[in-house]
Parts: sequence; structure tokens; C-alpha cells
Amino acid sequence: MSNKIKAGIIGGAGYTGGEMLRVLLNHPNVEIAFVNSKSNAGNYLYEVHTDLFGDTELKFSSELSDGIDVLFLCVGHGDAQKFLEANPIANYIRIIDLSQDFRLTGTSNLKPRTFIYGLPELNKTSIKEASNIANPGCFATCIQLGLLPLAAKNLLLNEVHIAATTGSTGAGQSLSPTSHFTWRNDNLSVYKAFNHQHLKEISQSLNQLQNDFPIYPGDKNKLNFIPYRGDFTRGILASIYTECDLSEEEALAMYTNFYAEHPFTHVTTRDIDLKQVVNTNKCFIQIKKHGNKIFVISIMDNLLKGASGQAVQNMNLMFGLEETAGLKLKANAF
Repeated sequence: MSNKIKAGIIGGAGYTGGEMLRVLLNHPNVEIAFVNSKSNAGNYLYEVHTDLFGDTELKFSSELSDGIDVLFLCVGHGDAQKFLEANPIANYIRIIDLSQDFRLTGTSNLKPRTFIYGLPELNKTSIKEASNIANPGCFATCIQLGLLPLAAKNLLLNEVHIAATTGSTGAGQSLSPTSHFTWRNDNLSVYKAFNHQHLKEISQSLNQLQNDFPIYPGDKNKLNFIPYRGDFTRGILASIYTECDLSEEEALAMYTNFYAEHPFTHVTTRDIDLKQVVNTNKCFIQIKKHGNKIFVISIMDNLLKGASGQAVQNMNLMFGLEETAGLKLKANAF
């Protein structure tokens, strides 16, 4: 056990905290040192995450410890910065934040820490050298993976149209009128049309590859994003199209080459569906051409590749482990 990475988790009672526990409890190179939750302190993990019964005898704690190598912040937006301001963390402890607090340029610093945007398909080299990671958002991950190869070739020249549907777990564990079962079941709705908060990090990443791509918000914003609340618990499907002169064969080759060194992102012309990726850290991308438009479908699990799985992927890179360690997960085929 002494050679294992010692991990602490803040906010272990929520959806992302629960997913973090499920992955790390089975990670060959990690030992969970503590799981912090003030409201559940003293309770067994399986009293909150009932599927963990029989897997662990760990209890939630209200205490923090410096005897760790990495700290995962599985807390709400705005709470990560508040936590770090109120609880100085030793400089040798690496931090992976799953909130949106440090994702954007101008918010990525909290002295003496600087956060690297943790999308491995974009920033793998920087992640390997980083001490602090700002984990991307779920919609942002799914949409960026659908667009990065185009940006890398300066091909995002026209408006981009995106419709994406997420499961109810994307809203977090706290109940709201639109997350109750009676409202969500047999229902579909649009929210935050054209002004979803993830547009900022998406445009920031696209600009990193295509430097004339406008940063959102702005008069020249090219991203038209319509998010939907879906009648299912987990997963995201994003359908994207924009004008592009490449043939379908050229686009497929470009996407395949771009993701050749990235073990979780796979490209195809075959039809794809959410059951192929839910409960995994994979993203599948389907490429089609319709007239002068390239049509891209991107699918993934919002709680794994869109949150906790990607955070563990980042940890693996930071500590020099195999990128896929602990993340070879099985999808629900039926």
C-alpha cells in the first residue's frame, strides 16, 4: 500500500463524488485516505452510495489530512475556490477540481496555485507537468471533442450549430423543480439556449487551436448551442454541424489521426448510441457529410468522461501512470 497514490475527496456524497469513489476503489494504484462530507461524517460510504455495500468499510470524515498526494474537489460551482481559501492545502498536494471555478483564463490562478485546463485530448503534455487541474465541464468535453480536429486545421470558418441532450445526473444531486422524477420522466425541455456557461470554455479551447476563433461572449460568436434535459439518468449526445469543404473520407481521416494517441476517444462512420459509452470513460464520435455540411455526433457519459473518469485520467497523467489505469470500464450493452 505504501507505494500507492494516497487520495482525498472533498464532497464525496454527491454524484461526482460517488463516481470518484467507484473508480478509485478499484484503481490498482490508488488508496483512498479520506472522504470528506460534513453532513455525513461518521456514516459508512455505503449508507449514502448503497451500491458500495460489500466493497468498502470506509466512513465519511469531517476532518482533512495532509497525508495525501492528490485532492479531488467534487463540490459545487463556486465552492471549490471558497474551500481552498478557507483551507490552505500543502503545496506538495496536487489538486484536481471538478467545479468550473478555475477553468477560464483569468480565473485559473489562486495564489500560489495555477490550474491547467484538464482536457487530455487538448493539453496532455501540460497535464503531465501540472500540479493543479481544472477538470472540464460535461457538455464542454463532449462538444469540444466533436470540434477540436476542425479547429486544429483552421476549418471552423462558419457558424457552428449544436444540439445536445444530457441526463438528469448532469443537474447534480440537489433537487430542483426540473430534476424531480415526476417532472423529468416522459419529458424533454430546452434550457439556457445560446448562453450555456460551458460555451466560454469551449470557445477558449477552440481558440487555443484556431487563434482567429472568437472567444465567447462576443458579437462574432460562432457557437449556436441548444442544450436539452433528457428523460434518462446519464449520458450526453451532441449533434453538431457546420459548413466544411472536406469530403467524408477526408474528415474521417482527419479525426482519426487527431485522436490516434488518445485511448478513450474513438471515431467512426457507423451509427452510435449512448448505451455504447454510458458507464465508461469513452467518447465516440460519428462523422457524416451532408452536402457542404459536416455532421458530427459526439457521445459520452457525463459523470465519467464528463467528470470523475476524466479527473482520474488526469491524475494518471500527472503521476506518470498508464493513462487508462482504473478506467477500463464496461458499458451496459442492454
